[in-house]
Amino acid sequence: MPISNSWNIRPRSNQCSVTNKEFKDGEIFYAAIFLNQETNFYERSDFSVEAWDRTAHSEETSSLFSFWRSTFEKKEENGKAREVVEKESAEVMLRRLIDENDPNSENARYILAVMLERKKILLPTDVKKEKKAMMLFYEHHKSGEVFIIRDPVLKLDEIDKIQEEVSVWLSNEQN
Repeated sequence: MPISNSWNIRPRSNQCSVTNKEFKDGEIFYAAIFLNQETNFYERSDFSVEAWDRTAHSEETSSLFSFWRSTFEKKEENGKAREVVEKESAEVMLRRLIDENDPNSENARYILAVMLERKKILLPTDVKKEKKAMMLFYEHHKSGEVFIIRDPVLKLDEIDKIQEEVSVWLSNEQN
C-alpha cells in the first residue's frame, strides 16, 4: 500500500470520541491516529483526558500509530479574515500539493510545512518512522486539522533551490 494514499486525516473534533462530551475552550485533550484495519487508512480520534486514560491501556490501541496532547481552541464565530496574504497562500498551496499528491512536490510540501511551522500556523506534534521514511505530524493551530508530511531529508545545497521555487509559486498564486 502506498503511504501517500493513506494520509487524508480529518480535522480536530469538537467532542470526545468516547463520551461525545463537547470540549471546552482551553481544555486539554488527546488526539490519536489509528490504522483502520478494514480500510487500511489512518483515522483520527480525539479523547478527553479521562477517556484517554481509560482507552490508552485497552485493546483498542493495538492499531494506534501516533498520539499527542493538545489544547482545544474554540473556532471564532465571526470568521475573521486571515492576517497575512502570504501565510494564506502558503497554506493554500500546501493543501493543494497534498491533495494533488504528486511525488515531485514532496520537497515543496516539506518547505511549506516548515514555513508554516515557523509562523506558528502548524504545530509539530509527532515524528514517526514509516517504511524507510520519517513522517512529520503537524496540527493546524486554529482548525486542528492534521497534516502529515514526509521528510525528504534534503541536503543543505538543495534547500535554497527549493525555497526559490516555492517563492516563485507563491508570488504567482498572489497575482
